[in-house]
Amino acid sequence: MTGTVEAVWVTETGSAPMESVDSVRAVRGGIEGDRYQRGTGYYSGFDECEVTLIEAEAIERIRAEDGIDLTDGRHRRNLVTRGLDVHELLDTRFTVGDATFEGTRPRPPCAHVEQVAGEDGVAKSLGSDRGGICARVVDGGTVAVDDEVEVGESVASDPDGLADAIRDRLS
Repeated sequence: MTGTVEAVWVTETGSAPMESVDSVRAVRGGIEGDRYQRGTGYYSGFDECEVTLIEAEAIERIRAEDGIDLTDGRHRRNLVTRGLDVHELLDTRFTVGDATFEGTRPRPPCAHVEQVAGEDGVAKSLGSDRGGICARVVDGGTVAVDDEVEVGESVASDPDGLADAIRDRLS
């Protein structure tokens, strides 16, 4: 299974608009200069993802079904992929460009994403099945638009049950 990176989004601080870039450098702790790698994200110190991924197809379904256009980065995810189910990357190592990642847990939306997006219904539209996933940087490297996402080996992740705790809190 392979897919491609369709867009890359970053921001230096929590709540600031996401910025579209052509490439980034994945480093230990996240994407170089991005809010969570810098410790300035809205949930820094509480509920962090080093890197987040969402499917372009999910963004398109949200627009078609709910009339909400998130193509401007208001989804608050770093990498927009096409051609693969990002949930299949959970508990798996995968490469994008020169970097290697490990899919760690789903990334359900929160009330903050809706506040920052400035549009009612964004959190509900992202829902648990369209909100994407979190990933950890295993080996750093450059990630760019049009890079292939190549799936590698399965691994065990989330040993502390953080994903289950977040799901329970949102239920």
